[in-house]
Amino acid sequence: MSKPREVSDADFDGEVLQADLPVLVDFWAPWCGPCRMVAPVVQELAEEYEGRVKFVKVNTDDNIDTAARYGIRSIPTLGLFRDGQQIAQIIGFRPKRDLERSLEKALA
Repeated sequence: MSKPREVSDADFDGEVLQADLPVLVDFWAPWCGPCRMVAPVVQELAEEYEGRVKFVKVNTDDNIDTAARYGIRSIPTLGLFRDGQQIAQIIGFRPKRDLERSLEKALA
């Protein structure tokens, strides 16, 4: 079972920007209610897309440099990265199907 891995300011570039696969980054915080709502959806997608998309989580309270670098002002925010570039940003809770569409575009 694939589980989104926690990444920090220190290892973000290596884990996300230098990844061989597209990466979905879940920017979240422990106190955020909508973040807790999106977490199970991200977990399901991590299992369904295992081996095709990498899934990571960034706690914005603990990793303010990365959050600032990508202009994260509202959470949850899901960032989709491919080849070292952010290619999409989804702000707030979205249905699973919307996230699947974004992932399929990244894989195309």
